[in-house]
Amino acid sequence: MPIIEVREPRPATEASRSHPAHQPHQGSRAILSPAIAMPPLAQAGVSGDRGPRTAASAVWHVHKLASQDWLTVGYLCALLVALAFGKGQDRGSCMRLVLADLGIYLSVLALVRTEVLKWNGPLCPILYRITVVGTLLASFFQLREILPAVSPWADDARIYAFDLRVFGVEPSVWLDRFVSPATTEWFAFFYFLYFAILTVHVLPMLFLQRNVQLLSRFSIGVLLLFTTGHLLYMVVPGWGPYWYLSGVFHHDLSGGAFWKLVREAVDAGGAQKDIFPSLHTAVPTFLAIFSFRHRRLLPFKYSWPVIAFLATQIITATMFLRWHYLVDVVAGIVLAGFASLVGQRIADWEHARRQRLGVQPAWMPLVYPWSRTATTRLP
Repeated sequence: MPIIEVREPRPATEASRSHPAHQPHQGSRAILSPAIAMPPLAQAGVSGDRGPRTAASAVWHVHKLASQDWLTVGYLCALLVALAFGKGQDRGSCMRLVLADLGIYLSVLALVRTEVLKWNGPLCPILYRITVVGTLLASFFQLREILPAVSPWADDARIYAFDLRVFGVEPSVWLDRFVSPATTEWFAFFYFLYFAILTVHVLPMLFLQRNVQLLSRFSIGVLLLFTTGHLLYMVVPGWGPYWYLSGVFHHDLSGGAFWKLVREAVDAGGAQKDIFPSLHTAVPTFLAIFSFRHRRLLPFKYSWPVIAFLATQIITATMFLRWHYLVDVVAGIVLAGFASLVGQRIADWEHARRQRLGVQPAWMPLVYPWSRTATTRLP
């Protein structure tokens, strides 16, 4: 039988410690002690008194916040500032609504970003996604009270005069000659389809998309659209041609089921005086640009021509149905281009930053029993 010699380990010298062979392998990071495995910024407060440790931990948690977090919190704070300096009534009750939105969002943010909830578990990603969408939806429905509280006036006269001076025509007036029950129903169908195409993009992206970088590009762009649009409603409030130019049109809009649905949706859920910019223009345009830019990926490889066509019909519908002036539509197209360009750059910058710092992804991947491993980089 061979004899096995057991030797006592000798303490490493200073020189041997610096030798590459004695350095921990990169793949062994997970089994290192927390103090060693911790990213550099968090290590700053491991030793020493409680003050530096608490400060470093707080800074590290701030680095975990994602762009959509800053954007949402900044948007809600901007609403509060606008209400504080508004000229309308019921500003106090509106501020309480926005403060409630902000409080709920910050509470969930604290649970998610400080990892009180296990961020790679099933609860945390779903709660976070619902909170982001719910906060934006809540603020939209609250605009019905917020807009008159901030800006009790209407700028329809100035907007209409601007269109005539700059463009020489108001499309809703020019299109009046083509109004009939058939054409009204056609454009009402596409106008109402806006809600469907937004839903079929947002829900699969949030709950089925495994590529975190692609989801970040999409989410930042959409949030830029809605937060910027909602804030601009307060700067340029107006009722739209349907009400302001009602005495100019020679043909009444009348249609079937879809025209009725559009009227009911606008009357029941519309923010009112929410015309500049036209989000009915900005959102489909953004979706068309986003789909075209990612046409190498499924389903955008096949869906982008369809979305582009639907966008043209929805944009035309906003003017045919007399909801928007031409400058509203132009502003919506500009906003879509801005959100597409800036949103992708912010998302890609943040993706690289989070990988460099070693913090959790901006959107925690949702892992279902049937899911394969989530991806974080675009091919």
